[in-house]
Amino acid sequence: MSATRLAVTAAGVLATAHASPAVTSIGPLRRQLFPGLAGVGEPGHVALTFDDGPDPRSTPAFLTVLREHGVKATYFLLGRMLKAAPDLGRSLAESGHEIAVHGWEHRCMLLRGPAATYDDLARAVESIVNVTGTVPRWYRPPYGVLSLSALRAARRLSLTPVLWTNWGRDWTRAATPASILATLTRDLNGGGTVLLHDSDCTSAPDSWRKTLDALPPLLEWIRDRGLSIGPLRDHELDAPRQGPRPTAPPGAGPGRGGH
Repeated sequence: MSATRLAVTAAGVLATAHASPAVTSIGPLRRQLFPGLAGVGEPGHVALTFDDGPDPRSTPAFLTVLREHGVKATYFLLGRMLKAAPDLGRSLAESGHEIAVHGWEHRCMLLRGPAATYDDLARAVESIVNVTGTVPRWYRPPYGVLSLSALRAARRLSLTPVLWTNWGRDWTRAATPASILATLTRDLNGGGTVLLHDSDCTSAPDSWRKTLDALPPLLEWIRDRGLSIGPLRDHELDAPRQGPRPTAPPGAGPGRGGH
């Protein structure tokens, strides 16, 4: 085999390895083969999670509804959004909600190499630690698509990847409060992890308003079935953390990887 063919073959093998974790983005396969990654937890509990905030236009309205219903949630924050609204990020933590990592930018991890991937996660962790005073445990990649580089970066930062069992497809232009509720509850059982969005920064404009309208009936639906609802920290996931928890990401100084 020529040197050129060897190089092409090696590149193909590396690309396949890099992309192989993305198979877990297939919901039914994920729930069956990787229940911890899917967010399958305590059978009497449903984990409520939100992606893409904090957003001053929308997140405060979600906080109000959750406060009225006595519910805490896990918020997967984007670092760039937290940088723009640090007071809101602090308010989330001070209100008792769990803070988790969605990355710095909302970009597909398959398109990023090891250095850029680590930089993205490390910047987000550093910002969360510095702004909210909490050390995040969970990591959810944009679009729910993992890569080998993302898994390695998460491990270095002592983050546990977790996706979801049920989503509301609330980011689409065609979504309505009724469709969000129906999609979420079609096969939602105890032990499930719900994905919603408290911001439309990567979704159809004003899609968050439909999500907000769907939230109270969702909470009632869950409680009517005798289930509790809360953040991932109460979900008893079978996904143990790897190694010690750092107080800040190693090697991630202020402004690292800036725009």
